[in-house]
Amino acid sequence: MERMAVIHRKTSETDIEVSIHLDGSGKRDISTGIGFLDHMLTLFAAHGFFDLTVHAKGDLHVDMHHTVEDTGLVLGDAIDRALGDRKGIRRYGHAVVPMDETLTSVTVDLSGRPYLVYHVPERTSGADTVFDAGLGMEFFRAFSVHAGMNLHINVAYGDNLHHIIESIFKATGRAMDQAVSLDARITDIHSTKGQL
Repeated sequence: MERMAVIHRKTSETDIEVSIHLDGSGKRDISTGIGFLDHMLTLFAAHGFFDLTVHAKGDLHVDMHHTVEDTGLVLGDAIDRALGDRKGIRRYGHAVVPMDETLTSVTVDLSGRPYLVYHVPERTSGADTVFDAGLGMEFFRAFSVHAGMNLHINVAYGDNLHHIIESIFKATGRAMDQAVSLDARITDIHSTKGQL
């Protein structure tokens, strides 16, 4: 069974369609109207080996908030649907990624219980008027809630905001690749309770 999904969500603020194939090779077609977000989602797909298509249109004349948050929401929904009943998945994933002066760890539990921990340095160099750490948090909050997962993002250190956000998306892709992977030893839900 192919583990893939297509989700389309349209509101008065955004119109977003996401398709994902969990067992892909990293092929991507991404256009959100926000160049930096396109770059980050490209890294997520490449490092997670997900075939990912994201087409988003949003009220960018207002600001980027709705487009960024809703893209995380729809991506989370797509992953949740592609996982199906979550039988056979490893469930947990962890990755540590350096990016020049930055070191980020991301840990995932596809438990069905959403929770986000988002620790990034408060002060960073090179103030970025295009994308900030707060927008990153909004993306990952929506993503974790709609994917039904614990997502712990911890940036141990870093100065450059671009490097910080980039290392987060790379590490999240790598951790998700582990967590969604099938393991032949797991024949049911990977929980001693028998369900997530």
